[in-house]
Amino acid sequence: MQSAVSVKDLKIAYGDHTVIEKLSIDIAPQEFLVLLGPSGCGKSTLLSAIAGLQDITSGEVWISGKNVSWEEPKDRGIGMVFQSYALYPRMSVRKNLSFGLRVAGLPKAEIEARVARTAALLHLEGLLDRRPAELSGGQRQRVAIGRALVREVDVFLFDEPLSNLDAKLRNELRVEIKKLHQRLGNTMIYVTHDQVEALTLADRIAIMRDGLIQQLASPAEIYRRPANLFVAGFIGAPAMNFVEGRIERSGASPLFRSKGLAVELSGYAFSAGAAEGPATLGFRPEHLVLDGATSRLPTIPGRVSVVEPMGSDAVVWFDWADQSLSLRLMGDVDLQPGDAVAPGLDIAKASLFGADGSRL
Repeated sequence: MQSAVSVKDLKIAYGDHTVIEKLSIDIAPQEFLVLLGPSGCGKSTLLSAIAGLQDITSGEVWISGKNVSWEEPKDRGIGMVFQSYALYPRMSVRKNLSFGLRVAGLPKAEIEARVARTAALLHLEGLLDRRPAELSGGQRQRVAIGRALVREVDVFLFDEPLSNLDAKLRNELRVEIKKLHQRLGNTMIYVTHDQVEALTLADRIAIMRDGLIQQLASPAEIYRRPANLFVAGFIGAPAMNFVEGRIERSGASPLFRSKGLAVELSGYAFSAGAAEGPATLGFRPEHLVLDGATSRLPTIPGRVSVVEPMGSDAVVWFDWADQSLSLRLMGDVDLQPGDAVAPGLDIAKASLFGADGSRL
């Protein structure tokens, strides 16, 4: 199957400073791909290169089977939504939506039909005669999205479109964008630093760091089986717990040992080929079970330091050895600072990383 968007050996450099080095990625037709990573990782630069807003040093960008590496943005068959609304303040919503089509010389009837379809899709029918100053932030962003949709292209690019909105509006528009993709079936590439947006919107997530893709997989795969320590620590709130130690193979089953903790690795997928040496054990707060002793799981005893109620659940921080760990419990938990706890760890759900940081 031909990719909707294909980036091949892309390099972007400014003098001696390389932002992206030999990056390749294929995005399937109708896929929702999210580029996720911290500020400065190269995700917006990659999106701009796909859009034609960023000159590339070497490599190729293909869209719908055509090499567009040196094509102008208007000739790439894309629609783009920016972080800033970038609406024309003196134009009505109707004129903002139709401006690009009028410049392209489309017939008046076709323009009106496209604007009407887009306005209905984004619930803008009653706002068409208003100017941007008369709209809320969420309404302005819907107009910005609509301005891309009226082009009726196969590929849409979103550059952190919700980052200027408050939390409630972000949640509402995130759902609208998800519904939009389900209805339209277009290919969408979406840049964000918000992992909640990434996990809820994406078919696949490309996690980036220093211009390189660290892992490209489904949200579930990235959350459950992170490729390395960076991905494991970046995804999840609170972040994954990490315990440094060693893998030992003196007995029948390999063990992970650290500060008095000994965990049998027979339930971990890699155990048959585990090599001795330094390792890091990672486990998410919800992978700890409070009644560890009765569940016959290896326990991590400690004392509660902080309880963070979050409504439906609560995050409990406890001190073990010389570090602080977290576990997630139901919201009605009755624990106080100073209480003793001994949560158990299910090794089958944990992650082990070698000395180089890669998953074992």
